[in-house]
Amino acid sequence: MASGGCLCGDVTYEYEQEKSTAALHCHCRDCQKVTGSGKATIALFPEDAVQITGTFKQYGTLGSDGSHVNRGFCSRCGSQMFTHIDEMPGFIFVKAGTLNDSSWVTASLNCWESTASPWSPADSTLPGAERNPNL
Repeated sequence: MASGGCLCGDVTYEYEQEKSTAALHCHCRDCQKVTGSGKATIALFPEDAVQITGTFKQYGTLGSDGSHVNRGFCSRCGSQMFTHIDEMPGFIFVKAGTLNDSSWVTASLNCWESTASPWSPADSTLPGAERNPNL
């Protein structure tokens, strides 16, 4: 089992790396706002492949495509770590920057290229989706 967690260490998790089904760069405006950057790099896992220790808070929004997006973050340090999408039950998105070792992550897709910032453009070497891809 590999591990990750928030900046202060109040919320940690273990995950089964080999069960990751995808990794991508999301350039949607919500991901830009929550990361304070041009994109979020996320790895998708079956929910049962990630065991979370500690209590985190969630903030729910309606995504641009109408999905119900719940972002999990540490209530002490504010690190955003997880995303659950109601329309994708059984899966969890993990922010790659919270993995203790993210060297294995290889994004295979850009999503929301339509809202990528000019100062942080989508990686032109990867396939892209204007909006949400079908994972």
